[in-house]
Amino acid sequence: MGDKLKQKMQELLSIADVKINGKRPWDIQIHNEDFYQRVLSQGALGLGESYMDGWWDVKNLDEFFNHILKAELDRKVKTSSFLLQTVKAIVMNPQRKSKAFEIGEHHYDIGNELYKIMLDKRLTYTCGYWKNSKNLDSAQEAKLDLVCRKIGLKPGMTVLDIGCGWGSFAKYAAEKYGAKVTGITVSKAQVELGKKLCKGLPVKFKLMDYRDVTGKYDRVVSLGMIEHVGYKNYRKYMEIVNNVLKDGGLFLLHTIGSNISVKSNNAWTEKYIFPNSMVPSASQLAKAYEGLFVMEDWHNFGKDYDKTLMEWHKNFNKNWKKLNEKHKEYDERFKRMWNYYLLSSAGGFRSRKSQLWQIVLSKNGILNGYNSIR
Repeated sequence: MGDKLKQKMQELLSIADVKINGKRPWDIQIHNEDFYQRVLSQGALGLGESYMDGWWDVKNLDEFFNHILKAELDRKVKTSSFLLQTVKAIVMNPQRKSKAFEIGEHHYDIGNELYKIMLDKRLTYTCGYWKNSKNLDSAQEAKLDLVCRKIGLKPGMTVLDIGCGWGSFAKYAAEKYGAKVTGITVSKAQVELGKKLCKGLPVKFKLMDYRDVTGKYDRVVSLGMIEHVGYKNYRKYMEIVNNVLKDGGLFLLHTIGSNISVKSNNAWTEKYIFPNSMVPSASQLAKAYEGLFVMEDWHNFGKDYDKTLMEWHKNFNKNWKKLNEKHKEYDERFKRMWNYYLLSSAGGFRSRKSQLWQIVLSKNGILNGYNSIR
């Protein structure tokens, strides 16, 4: 039975030009023969958990995922866990308001120290813009500036930042463009640190769900937050933004994008990294804003996320010993989990199965047209 399972796995992997115990950097090295049964029966969850358990390794995990995602092996191995996730998303609406704060507690509140060692100096937890940048700090500043320029930010303008993180955009927009920014997040740790980082600036932080937003703003931005909204709530999300955005205002949506429409997350990512999350497709977003907004600009720079994630991975591992000594809860299994998260994500963008979109929307269309900025 074991040999048959191994043979079946090799047949699948050969489609992606990956060899079991091969010599190339993307070839998989198996340490536990139970791997085959586990992955073929559990799919993405089994693959990720068995890596965390040390059952297999790959020299270049990012390149391994580039190969298997290009070959669409993730779609060829469908398991009961995948079906369960899909049914749960359709029936239960995992992103409903009562569950809004779970992602903050599970992912963003696990410790600011981790993000301080991994991210750029501004703590920007979204894709950098590498067009004219040589390092992570400059790539993130370039992205923040790109957002400000795309929305035509001027001194004194009021901006709502939905999913503000630790306030990297709010701080930049206030310092460089003289904007007054209100940032909302579901993470207590982000609010606490964000207030310290933006002290003395016209920046407010609010611990709240996007469904509770009120007021009127000249501009609205949302950088890497709609991935936590869920397809059942996209329309509501767009209606709320439309309601708080002043006539003549602009809304910039920055999001990871999927080539196909899905209704649930990868089972491993759902369990260990981003609970109650999913990546939207272009058609899902377009349907959600139809009749509410005019799409002025759609910019894809997904290739830049590969580079951003590899920089985060480098920073994480360079500072791992210091983090581990200071925080014993970050053990070896956590290290493997976090590397798996970063490198599998990088492979997703490298294979062009994942995208990064910045979409500029207006309420009634810009008179004489919108000038696309790159």
